[in-house]
Amino acid sequence: MGLFLRTQDFRFKSLKDYNFQPNYITISDKEIGVLRIHYVDEGKKTDPAIILLHGEPSWSYLYRHMIPILSNNGFRVVAPDLIGFGKSDKPKDRNSYTYKSHVTWLTLFLNQLKIKNSVLFGQDWGGLIGLRILAESPNFFNKVMIGNTAFPTGVEDLGSEFYKWRNYSQNSETFKIGNVIHRGTFKGLSGEEINAYDAPFPDEEYKSGARQFPLLVPDSIDDPAHHDQKKAWGKLIKLRKPILTCFSDKDPIMRGLEKVFIKNIPGAAGQDHFITKNAGHFFQEDEGIFLAGRLIKFAKN
Repeated sequence: MGLFLRTQDFRFKSLKDYNFQPNYITISDKEIGVLRIHYVDEGKKTDPAIILLHGEPSWSYLYRHMIPILSNNGFRVVAPDLIGFGKSDKPKDRNSYTYKSHVTWLTLFLNQLKIKNSVLFGQDWGGLIGLRILAESPNFFNKVMIGNTAFPTGVEDLGSEFYKWRNYSQNSETFKIGNVIHRGTFKGLSGEEINAYDAPFPDEEYKSGARQFPLLVPDSIDDPAHHDQKKAWGKLIKLRKPILTCFSDKDPIMRGLEKVFIKNIPGAAGQDHFITKNAGHFFQEDEGIFLAGRLIKFAKN
């Protein structure tokens, strides 16, 4: 494990509301070697599955309130921890983390699980990665529900709030993950919940992925992801699979970006788009039960 770290299991014992059976698969990365991905897999092992993708700097703990509701309504629910997060392996070198590598890692994961015709729920980087995979490998997903996310190519203005966040993520001496999630909610988190978000990161050495993610958002045409993003948008603007947006009213970074998807993606036409009230960026914490209900309705419709 010289090129990556693996958080010890004891740090995940007795987490509040997170009693799911752990599941693991391994994938091969040509630079790093074999990496282990953790995922929650609840409910009947039947299609269609609902794939829940977290973003920065959270992990599958973010979906702990939604998973039982979805599985109890007859769905297979799969919630992976992205490489660098949660119980998944964490490459040490920040240069290992690129937009493209995250897309590749998650594509390998979905292939191994033989996911097809599923329903994607993606928030934050879960949306950025999920939408790229949707464009490049459309057979994985039949429907997509996205919230508090974006799909920039490098020519858009990312806004002052995003750059404040990026600056903090790079320059804070101790990047306190749990506190970041806490501040990104409207209702706030308990001390137990803050500790649960800190659990995957025993010290700063484990936070390479979390530190690097904000730098991977394309903000110029010279960004390494620019051309892949443009190519993906070229496919998304022709996509007629159902796309539902569900943003929140208390997210200063992502507020209003749902209009980009509604305007440009054909599959968004006629969908029951909504703004989640009294919810921050991590709206799964503020209104997870409500979001699960809307996701069930969308998946069954």
